[in-house]
Amino acid sequence: MATMPWEPLPTRDGAPGPSPVSEGLDRLVKGFGGPSAGTMGAVFGRWAEIVGTSLAAHTQPLSMRDGALQVGVDDPAWAPELRFLEPQILGRLRDVLGDVEIARIDVRVRPAKA
Repeated sequence: MATMPWEPLPTRDGAPGPSPVSEGLDRLVKGFGGPSAGTMGAVFGRWAEIVGTSLAAHTQPLSMRDGALQVGVDDPAWAPELRFLEPQILGRLRDVLGDVEIARIDVRVRPAKA
């Protein structure tokens, strides 16, 4: 009995090969109101570069949804500072990421765990 050589199943769009996983993730995340996987990776991975090391030491991005970046601060005193710097941070996000999908920053106080 002769075996047939392996061939991938045809894709929905007729492309000759498999699609990158990132494309499927992007479709899934956008379906839930989130940003692209590339945007999420860049914001979370380059946070210290975007906001500076001193601010990054007290803040961290938590989530992104419907044009809002939720940022946690480790002490309530940092919340007004982050709100004050929101226009500059949004501008820096555009500088670093290009066409960014973030229109506002929501601040959440999340004390550091001992």
